[in-house]
Amino acid sequence: MRFSSTPRGARLARRLAGQRLDAWGIPYDCDAHHALTLIVAELAANAVQHGRVPGRDFHLALVYDATTVRIEVTDTRTEGVPVVPVAAMPTDLDDTGRGLLLVEHLADRWDWHPRPDGPGKTVWAECVLPMRG
Repeated sequence: MRFSSTPRGARLARRLAGQRLDAWGIPYDCDAHHALTLIVAELAANAVQHGRVPGRDFHLALVYDATTVRIEVTDTRTEGVPVVPVAAMPTDLDDTGRGLLLVEHLADRWDWHPRPDGPGKTVWAECVLPMRG
């Protein structure tokens, strides 16, 4: 899915991801759905805030293989490699700086790689779903 690199585009990405997860059988009211949509929201917000190039969109891809959901957000900016802030942890008074900390906590794995088909990067996260009984 492709979205405008605006706060509105990031909100729409989260909303549509939530609908897709529900359609895949990961219902709105479960912990996995909340965690996955929060990861989408954080990665989309980072793409808008740190990866925005005027006039260029960001892309969201969701992949589900019955045990794992993979989220990929691709922007068109090459500089600004995503890292979890370790040395300068955000305080209660900071307005920003928690996004990748949340992703690291909620995802089983995450990383980034250069965009293969042009300038930019893809940040991805994977969550292994709990077994259903």
